[in-house]
Amino acid sequence: MSYEQMLNNRVCLTGMITAKPEFSHEIMGEGFYDVTIAVKRLSGQDDMIPLTVSERLMESESFEVGNIIGIVGQFRSYNKMSDGKSKLVLRVFVREMAEPDEDEPNTIMIDGFVCKEPVYRTTPFKREIADLLIAVNRAYNKSDYIPAIAWGRNARYAGNFEVGDRVRITGRIQSRVYQKQLNDGVVEDRTAYEVSVSKLDLLDSASGNAQ
Repeated sequence: MSYEQMLNNRVCLTGMITAKPEFSHEIMGEGFYDVTIAVKRLSGQDDMIPLTVSERLMESESFEVGNIIGIVGQFRSYNKMSDGKSKLVLRVFVREMAEPDEDEPNTIMIDGFVCKEPVYRTTPFKREIADLLIAVNRAYNKSDYIPAIAWGRNARYAGNFEVGDRVRITGRIQSRVYQKQLNDGVVEDRTAYEVSVSKLDLLDSASGNAQ
């Protein structure tokens, strides 16, 4: 992975381990584990963020439930087949362990391309929202598809973006529980992950009118 590709998708998290790590998969003799951490918001609520951690990184830290850890990594997406349909799965891939920073426990910066027309809307309470899907280049000609949500003046700005525009987004990763009604009528709780935008910059416009 090039230096630029390491910087175009950078996540720093500090959170508490909520459950015992579970083995996920092995690549070239290296085992990877799924870990979930609870990351505090300013409101006092927690975002439950899923991590993928190499067993080699886990040797230097204690991954006991209740421990606070700091990590640096990338927000990645994977396609997973479920009931014959492809589902976008989002996880933070941990690249290195770090000192916990409880003053700034949740930061992310992504530099990528708008790959779906933004959806701008207002809530019944007149709050402005824009939904974005950003494609971020990764090594080996892969891309991660990262959903983001902007508010207020950022939402108005993002609502004018075009597919192909290159943007830089800073913010935090948030988890959001929602209910999904299945074909048999059963209602199931699911969790969505997205970037809550705090700063938004248009780097290159697909129409040639970069700002």
